[in-house]
Amino acid sequence: MGKKKRIGIIGATGYTGSELVRILVNHPEVEIALITSESRAGEKFSDIHTSFRGIVDIVLQPASQVENTDLDLVFLALPHGVSMDFVKKYHQKPFKIVDLSGDFRLDSPEVYHEWYQKEHVYHEGFDSAVFGLPELNRENIKQSELVANPGCFPTTAILGLAPLLSEGLVESRGIIVDSKTGVTGAGVKPKEVTHFPNVNDNFKAYGLKKHRHTIEIQDTLNKLSSEEVSLQFTPHLLPVDRGILSTIYARPVKELTTADLNALYLRYYGGHPFVRITPEAPSIKDVRASNYCNIFITFDERTGNIIVLSAIDNLVKGAAGQAIQNMNLMLGLDETTGLKQVPVNP
Repeated sequence: MGKKKRIGIIGATGYTGSELVRILVNHPEVEIALITSESRAGEKFSDIHTSFRGIVDIVLQPASQVENTDLDLVFLALPHGVSMDFVKKYHQKPFKIVDLSGDFRLDSPEVYHEWYQKEHVYHEGFDSAVFGLPELNRENIKQSELVANPGCFPTTAILGLAPLLSEGLVESRGIIVDSKTGVTGAGVKPKEVTHFPNVNDNFKAYGLKKHRHTIEIQDTLNKLSSEEVSLQFTPHLLPVDRGILSTIYARPVKELTTADLNALYLRYYGGHPFVRITPEAPSIKDVRASNYCNIFITFDERTGNIIVLSAIDNLVKGAAGQAIQNMNLMLGLDETTGLKQVPVNP
């Protein structure tokens, strides 16, 4: 075995940082060389995430330690609006970057400002960043120095719709993406909306008409479609900790059967190791703690709608797992290395 690749994780106190460590600690080709936290520097990683006690007791450093650490790649597990400052400051360093925020996912700083209500400080990043959905951009990811890891909701929606739109089989306007997520999707910081009494035994929609993942989904699908895509995206908060299930409705432009659709999806995702086309509607426990996306597709003869169900673990294929999948590609490793965990069910 050759020398292991040295990895840094910038921002360790959140769910994504913890999930990156959980997967990377058993990755055979890399070692975690640096974990940072501005607010908890000097403490052990396992002091914050106690499930790692005796497993990952690395002392947390400030992010500035990237200057003094030999690294092959860093993950940015930072909030929107903070990652771009890091990329601007360190983009000339020799390490590659996988950014898990939304700072480089969109097409331009103007679009970013419109949807995130924040001025972008590093416009040049939009020219070099590759949208990190391996099922669409595998070859570009391999050559990239900066990958923008997709959002969790967009991963389900884009994977669910890509075969239909790339083949021009559905109307590009009027698509509905109805999504439900676990509470970890809102991040680790306490908020009123994620307060236990507001989540437990409850169910609600949020971000109506203006959720920022809408534009991420549309921008990506527009690159696959010959006609402009316009879709209705509505997220909902489930009283569970992790998992996303998106139910997608689209109108076909030609006569199709369920068998036709399944053949299309099996062909489109052939050779993509983490997309599974299933004969039954998936549940979030079918993919829990794994990097798989389970997709079910059917045609409803009564209504004339195509229905696609797409399920992922929002912290794995929706965040850390997909980021490590991108890391593998960027470092010339087998795409599946370290990511073959079987879903945890029940």
